[in-house]
Amino acid sequence: MVTKYTLLGLTALVAVGWSATAAQEKPAQDKVVPGGYVLERDAQVAKQEPGTHNGGGQTIGYSFFAKTPKLGLVFRKRAFKPGSGIGYHLQKEDEIYYVLSGRGMMTVDGKEFAVAAGDAVLTRPGSSHGLKQVGGEDLVILINYEQEVK
Repeated sequence: MVTKYTLLGLTALVAVGWSATAAQEKPAQDKVVPGGYVLERDAQVAKQEPGTHNGGGQTIGYSFFAKTPKLGLVFRKRAFKPGSGIGYHLQKEDEIYYVLSGRGMMTVDGKEFAVAAGDAVLTRPGSSHGLKQVGGEDLVILINYEQEVK
């Protein structure tokens, strides 16, 4: 005689067996592997580049983790040589600038203000902003924002 507990047990075994088989049939790229890390160094990613958004001058851009798949976060460092900058442009997502060293003049929505080491500026979607290096030493910043995951 088959009891309801036997039927429940068989149903559970079939469900577990089915889900295990389905998991095995997934392509390798769909499997999520927990943990791990990616290490990149300045020397590996540094590139001489003109100031972004037509900002002019010469900079050194450091695009960390740009080749890491399924990463929805942009993390960059940029060193602005004297006279270089980021051209004034419309912001489409939240973006954070953090000044590591040097001095700059930032313009957000037409308002200009000085930035220096230890300053963090959050620019919001719909605002416009630009940044110019000032003084004798490089302006070095970190830039962080979200991007569409690829």
